[in-house]
Amino acid sequence: MTTSDLVTLRRDLHRHPEPAWREFYTTARLVDELETRDLDALYVGREVLSEDERMAVPEESELDEWYERALAAGAREDVLEALRGGYTGAVAVAERGDGPTVALRVDIDGLPITESESDDHVPAATGFRSEHEGFMHACGHDAHAAIGLGVLDSVLASDFEGTLKVFFQPGEELVAGGRAMSKSGHLDDVDYLYGVHVGLDHPSGEIVAGIDGFLAVSHFRAEFTGTPSHAGARPEAGDNAVQAMAAAVQNLYGIPRHADGATRVNAGMVGGGTATNIVPEEAFIEGEVRGETTELMEYMEEKSRRVLRSAAEMHGCEVETFTEGKAPSARSDDELVSVVSDVARENANVTSLVERDALGGSEDATYLMREVQENGGKAAYIGVGTDHPGGHHTGTFDVDEDSIGLGIDVLSSAIRELSTRRP
Repeated sequence: MTTSDLVTLRRDLHRHPEPAWREFYTTARLVDELETRDLDALYVGREVLSEDERMAVPEESELDEWYERALAAGAREDVLEALRGGYTGAVAVAERGDGPTVALRVDIDGLPITESESDDHVPAATGFRSEHEGFMHACGHDAHAAIGLGVLDSVLASDFEGTLKVFFQPGEELVAGGRAMSKSGHLDDVDYLYGVHVGLDHPSGEIVAGIDGFLAVSHFRAEFTGTPSHAGARPEAGDNAVQAMAAAVQNLYGIPRHADGATRVNAGMVGGGTATNIVPEEAFIEGEVRGETTELMEYMEEKSRRVLRSAAEMHGCEVETFTEGKAPSARSDDELVSVVSDVARENANVTSLVERDALGGSEDATYLMREVQENGGKAAYIGVGTDHPGGHHTGTFDVDEDSIGLGIDVLSSAIRELSTRRP
């Protein structure tokens, strides 16, 4: 595919954003493209995921709704059947002689954000604004998917010797898909892995050779159950689930910080109750904890669960807590950062190079990175700068489409370099 073709693909995916485990159209569209390549294997759906490791899987009715949307949009029914039940994602494998096995991981899901309709928002003005109202590609994963295909094409057209695997991963935005893909077995023989992200407040033309500073994260949902009663006639007969939830919210923010590094907590969504004259029987919190290291996240996780249990007990309620998504911290290996730095310096379209930067957020590519590293391989997470109006996860986010070509050039050069340098 030419860069123009990849931009067209990116815009098609942008028009059809799909959230975690509902990337039916996205996966099917990618499969359409991948099947035209000279691949040695193409794995789809259940073949690329460890079923027991999926997190935050929606209800079957919601999965069915998005399945039908994809079918109506023109996705192939035979591919969709392989994805039914929310088993989205794909892994493309190309074997090109003796040499290392190199993997590239790109994510493909969208976000529950309403896209801008402003005339100065390029997708709206140019006709590829999201057709799924209330959802959009507000983080560049449509560009990531295009980069993944472009890298595959570039490497296959070169003198690369070895095996290339491209992972098209679902469910990153909920940090819900990385672990399932990392435990699929497809990483067992991988010597080197690159992850990639566009933007991250780096301008077009800038390459970040290695991103660190991933905050380990755990998303949770806590469901409080109390006893209903008439709030006027018999208030003492009730056990107020909203009161327990409110106490938990306050106390979550009171968890002590830690001497070993940064920690975070946030009660992002709360709710409960049915009427003003009923002592609430049910309430919930959807929140998250983070840590500068996996150990610090686990510290916050343990403390938060104690807070939730204690708040429930204080008000005579019960609480059940579910982990909705999770990702560890990770670090980019020096040897791979050096390779990316070297090829970026030789690329005339790279206007600036940052050897290392901190993400400051969380990413479940860390599961894949750590899996490779624990198997004796090396991994790095690369930043491809792009001028983006609006911040990530906002309704005005967009990418400079020229960055797609630059990302392909740098990543494919780094992959080819690995086949000869073999750090």
